[in-house]
Amino acid sequence: MSDISKLISNWNASFTKGTDFDSWGQVVEAVDEYDMLSKQLLKEASPDSIIFSEKQKKTLLKISGSLKLRKEAINNPNSVNGISLEDMKKVQKTLADIMSSNQKEFPIHVPASTTRPPKVKKGFDLELDDSENEDEEFEDEDDDEDEHHHKSSISKTGGEGTLKGSLLRMIPPEAGATRLTVAIDKIGLKDALVYIDPFIVISVKDVSGVAVTAVQSTPTSIKKEDPYVLFGVDVEIQKYIEKLPKGSAIFFEFKHYKPKKRITSTKCFAFLEMDEIKEGPMVVELYKKPTDYKRKKLNLLTNKPLYLHLFLTLHTD
Repeated sequence: MSDISKLISNWNASFTKGTDFDSWGQVVEAVDEYDMLSKQLLKEASPDSIIFSEKQKKTLLKISGSLKLRKEAINNPNSVNGISLEDMKKVQKTLADIMSSNQKEFPIHVPASTTRPPKVKKGFDLELDDSENEDEEFEDEDDDEDEHHHKSSISKTGGEGTLKGSLLRMIPPEAGATRLTVAIDKIGLKDALVYIDPFIVISVKDVSGVAVTAVQSTPTSIKKEDPYVLFGVDVEIQKYIEKLPKGSAIFFEFKHYKPKKRITSTKCFAFLEMDEIKEGPMVVELYKKPTDYKRKKLNLLTNKPLYLHLFLTLHTD
């Protein structure tokens, strides 16, 4: 299945989840699901999106508008603008057929006021209404000091931001020393489905922000299940735990490709301090970029329950 097919499949799954909640009378859950999907469709309908044709983008805008109208009908049953659950099921079929070369006429009437494309800021990021920028959402154009230019195509050899990644083997055992394996399961992001060529860079820094081990990167992820980007990889820390300088931390930087700027950008980062290293599963908070290796000025990415999911294994020899 191609990445586009997976994206549409995820959208359909989200749509079904929303209509299921809607039919069960779980209005809060239905509105949340409709709202999340509507935002995802808006992003792919932006002028900068390279995945869909202009005709398909117009259809995405109408589907997004339909989701807004259904939300209005749920929140205000007396509204004259809202649409029915049966109408929503007709709209879902249109979403499922978005890639068809023989698209039919949109099944319901959607007012033009609900299908306006999102504004585009100077640069790459979209400008939606204020309610969508309550926490992390989009990155500022002038906040890219840690970004680097992306090659025209992804290399299939090792290195940062490649399909293969640059993960290293486990270091050899040593008597009385502890080795650490960090399994990166997934990262939770409210706009998880929109990231292109996402990967995570792993480094260990001392209290002054100086690297104390080799920097590694995961392969680019091709699996997404809203609201997660999935990785499922093991990272072998390249120094025995006992030999890491006091105050060190393991950093995880989530990066992705921005086609408009042709650069790879850091979206957010997380870190583990030495006293947090314990065997077993762990969720780690996400922070806004730029990455602060000294951990002096930290700002949470979001107030929502979205984290980096890890599993730590300690090898004592």
